[in-house]
Amino acid sequence: MPAAQSVPRPGLDRRRLLGALAGLPLLGGGLPALAGCSPEEAAVDDGPVELSVFWWGGDRRAAATEQALRLYSQQNPRVSFRVTWQGLSGYYDRLATQATGGNPPDLFQIDDTLLAEYAGRDILLDLSPYATDGRIDLREVPAQLARYGQVDERTVGVAAAQTSAALVFNRALLRRLGQPEPRTGMSWKEYVAWAARVTRASGNRVAGTMDASGDYRALWLWLRGQGSEMYRGRQLGFSSAELLDWFEFWEVARFGRATPSAALVEQADSGELARQLVVTGHTAASFAWSHQLPELQRLTDDELAAVAFPGTPAAQWPRASMYWAGFQGTRHQEVVANVIDFLTTNVAAGRLLGVERGLNASKQVRSFVAGELTDRSEKRMAALGAELDGLAGPSPAPPPKGHAKVRTLLIDAAESIRGKRSGARTATSRFMAQANAALAS
Repeated sequence: MPAAQSVPRPGLDRRRLLGALAGLPLLGGGLPALAGCSPEEAAVDDGPVELSVFWWGGDRRAAATEQALRLYSQQNPRVSFRVTWQGLSGYYDRLATQATGGNPPDLFQIDDTLLAEYAGRDILLDLSPYATDGRIDLREVPAQLARYGQVDERTVGVAAAQTSAALVFNRALLRRLGQPEPRTGMSWKEYVAWAARVTRASGNRVAGTMDASGDYRALWLWLRGQGSEMYRGRQLGFSSAELLDWFEFWEVARFGRATPSAALVEQADSGELARQLVVTGHTAASFAWSHQLPELQRLTDDELAAVAFPGTPAAQWPRASMYWAGFQGTRHQEVVANVIDFLTTNVAAGRLLGVERGLNASKQVRSFVAGELTDRSEKRMAALGAELDGLAGPSPAPPPKGHAKVRTLLIDAAESIRGKRSGARTATSRFMAQANAALAS
């Protein structure tokens, strides 16, 4: 799943990346023949082991992750770590560079954009044997969250944390305007009507809401609220008529001045948190992931809060904000699995990791961490997660190969409509044809 930014354009050359990874010696036999071996067949090192670990994120995530890995080394002195981290932009390109150089990480962070694609290319270590026999203990991980790391009934990723699609709003601004706050359970029509009232109350200086017409999360939840899905297997799970309804819904919202100008929306479409309109002061509310609330709060002096996306909360499901995964050809399969288990189930590690990636995947660890939170925005994030735990619906399969391209196509279609470069029907037809082709390739 996705991760440090709101709705980033997938900034990677997927052909280069997957071509590099698929041709690695570790997948073709150039290294000791562990690829394809069962964990029982893979030799366990008796001597020192150094695992390379790679993730994206900022300074806070890096400090917390390195502390947790140091704790593992203290408890397992023969294991040390070589860590690399950076921002999300260029992350997958750098992973391709490491792979092309014959030095892929043993353990790395991935989101649901490429989970199924990597699994289909036999790039990811199959963690199913470890999850089945309890060496990766998933008993305290919500069943739907654990399922969201399975591709073709194989566990290929373990949630590094849980997140939710969240509507982040400027509480201080709404108080100044004398307007009510949005609430979990509002219908989409109610929400847009609320946003239009906020715009009017501000004298048209601030729009009520970000335009979500190009936001795949919003579309996915809107579809699920109507009994449809974003995907059915390796195909789109919705019709062109449903997508047209979605685009026309937002055209009406724009006509009613519930949303800001197309130029501002395109700025926020970049996915950078610092450009989200709720923190730049251009809207009263924006769409984000719940685990991003603390970082968004750090970007503004106004008080922020969060509720669920509009529509029925049953459309939501426990999402992995991102996963821990291993490369199939690592020389240290058992150690990789053990580290994943440690990061998932160890209470001390969970306290170090905190909620920077989201709520801890293990409910047991989560309860300890949540009880120690003091930051107001982190407590609000945890409260929203607890609220949705009792309301969310079943988890779908992780997005199929081609999801990254579909996300980009949706943004392009929405921007073409907002910029009046094409009508909603034309943009819908183009999207459906291009998205189906991307999923079929």
